[in-house]
Formats: sequence, structure tokens, C-alpha cells
Amino acid sequence: MKEGRYAEDIVFNILKISEEISQLHDIDAILDKILFEARQLARADAGSIFLTEGDSLKFSYVHNDTLFPDNENNESLYADFVLPIDDKSIVGYSALTGQTLLIDDAYAISDGVPYSFNKNFDRKSNYRTRSILTIPLKSFESRLVGVMQLINAKSDQGENIPFSRESRLYVPLFASSAAVAIERGLMTRELVLRMMMMAELRDPTETGAHVQRVGAYSAEIYHRWAVRRGLDKKEIKRNKDLIRLASMLHDVGKVGISDIILKKPGKLTEEEFDNMRCHTVFGAQLFVNTNSELDRVSRDIALNHHEKWTGGGYPGKIDNLLACTNTAGLETKRGEEIPLAARITSLADVFDALSSRRAYKEPWTDDKIFAIIQDEAGKQFDPEVVEAFMEIMPVIKAIRSKFTN
Repeated sequence: MKEGRYAEDIVFNILKISEEISQLHDIDAILDKILFEARQLARADAGSIFLTEGDSLKFSYVHNDTLFPDNENNESLYADFVLPIDDKSIVGYSALTGQTLLIDDAYAISDGVPYSFNKNFDRKSNYRTRSILTIPLKSFESRLVGVMQLINAKSDQGENIPFSRESRLYVPLFASSAAVAIERGLMTRELVLRMMMMAELRDPTETGAHVQRVGAYSAEIYHRWAVRRGLDKKEIKRNKDLIRLASMLHDVGKVGISDIILKKPGKLTEEEFDNMRCHTVFGAQLFVNTNSELDRVSRDIALNHHEKWTGGGYPGKIDNLLACTNTAGLETKRGEEIPLAARITSLADVFDALSSRRAYKEPWTDDKIFAIIQDEAGKQFDPEVVEAFMEIMPVIKAIRSKFTN
């Protein structure tokens, strides 16, 4: 009777977690939640998720309580590598065969199996992988979404032990609903990127790589800002989820700007620049009928990401979002009148523009960019946002390396 009650509690908990995951928007937030909850179910020290990309598995998310400090920015999230779906690696074999693999000791795998354990990560990080639970992530139509791998089950005393019988039963059950959530998150990300492809048709600088970098920069800057402020972990994760997606849409309003202006090779006239300012209003118009928190944050960013900390930005304190005429004479916003998400996206966007190659310029050196940004702290940029940005340089550089044009 007690065992039956325990099983009911576990299944109820899985259903509750699945409902929580359904409230998330961005694929990274979904992967983070899935990996965290799977590790809780299995009492695992670490884990990673690989997502299917053609005939390969793309590394997409990682946790490791031993190596990565809790609630800190982590550059390892932006490692960029793929594995073939074949029988040579553990995750590749699980993807190929659809089998859940249970390994009690990664260093004592039988010679009778085709796959082997790659010890390179352990050597580089001085980590010791022992027990491994590898689960294929399949949607309801048995479509392979990816593979989740949990590492090093822990005893009550914190020792590495084999995964329990309960883990073998319940983690694969959770994986089924996780796969559906991952598909939904990937679809959301794809829809955002398609919206930005429309803007790219008008403005070649608005590439998919650019908006993914700006989204990731903004999410990580927010994370560091929030940790510095002592915000609750759940609040950080919720807002990070929103800011990553919303900041990717910061320039979507450029679809409403004439090609004559967007593609003009020389300096814009005053009249042309005033027209260009309207892209902030046009972008906000897409989210004017706010139906969700994501809509609100997207509107805030689109409208305000060209405002400046001490004033002088645009479009200013506009009265009517349904129209954009002459914004040049409007009183501008300043300081905390500008929503936090927009202040963060402003810095992320400028950093990416300066560090990227354009038709009219080569990328600036990091030293030059950082000097400009620090000089503009308290002027163009929120000084606290600049401090958060400067504290996560390894993460910023990892993002830039991952999302290339």
C-alpha cells in the first residue's frame, strides 16, 4: 500500500512539473527546467540534453552541481558541438536504437557493446563520471526530439551510486512529456526567427545570428543583474525566459520602414532619420493588444531600446502607439522610466553591432568596445547594467562564438 501511494505521489509530481513547464516560452528555459526536474527525480549531480538536428545530435544544455556554481552565469551552456547519431557514443546509440541506457560505471563499460565513454571532459575538468542514465526524448508520434543524459546519482551521504530502480521507471515517464514541451519550445523559437527573417529581407543586418546573440546576451546580462540584486531564483528564471525571446524581436518594427531609408548607403537626412525612429513604434504596435507577459515585455523592448539613460534617445514619451508621426520634439525617457528589459537590450544590441562585421565597417576590437561601453555607463547605458555585462565576459564571448553569421 505504501509503495502504491509513493508511485501515485511521483506521478502526480510529474504531472505538476509538466504543467509548470507548459508555462515557459523559450526553448532554453524549457531545457533548463526539464534538466533540473529530471535530476531531482533521479538525484543526479549532472546532466545534459542534446537535440536532434538532421542526422546529428546538437549539444543544447548542461547542468553540473559539482563544477558550476548554483544560480551563476555559465559559459558552458554555449558550447557548440554535435555528435553523429550512430552506435559509437552513448547518446548516439540511445538516439539510434531508441533505447534507455543504464550504466553503473562509465569506466567499466563491457567490451560487448559498440559504444564507448569519452573521457575527455573528465580529464579537462577533473570530474569523475560514474553512473549514467541516458534516455531518448520522443514525442507522441515517436519522433526523436533529442537525448537526455543524467550523470552520477547521489546517495544521502553525497556519494556517487548507481541510479535507483525508481529513477529507471519514472525519469523515462517524465521524458515523454518533456519531449512534447521541447517541440513546442523549438516551434516558438522558429516562429520568432521567421518573424526576424521578414525584417532581414528589409535590413540585411537583422540576421538570425544577430538576434540570437542579442537574445542570449540580454538573458545573461539580466541573470547577472538579478543575482546582484538578490532576486529569487524562480523569478530570475521566469524573467530570463521572457527577456531572451522578447529581445530577439527588438527591431521587428523595421518591416514598416522604407527600403530607401534602410538600404541607403550614406548618412540619413533629418527627415529620413525621423522616419527611421518610427521602427520602435511600429514594433510596439505589434504587441499593443497585450495578451501575455511576453507581449508586454516585447512591446517594452521594441519601443524603448533606443532610449538613453540620461535622455536624448527616441522615440520619447509618445502618446499614441497606433500612430507615428514626428517624434523628434518629444520629451525623452531617462533612467528607470525606461523599462529594465529595454535598458539591457540596448546594451546587448550596441555591443553586437560594434563587434560584428558590416558592409561599411570591420568589427571593432574588444578592448575598444569595452572602453566605449564603460565610458557610456551613466550616459547612454544604465551603469548597473554595464557592471553586470562586464562581469560575465567569458559568457558573452561564448555566445558570440556560438551564434556566427
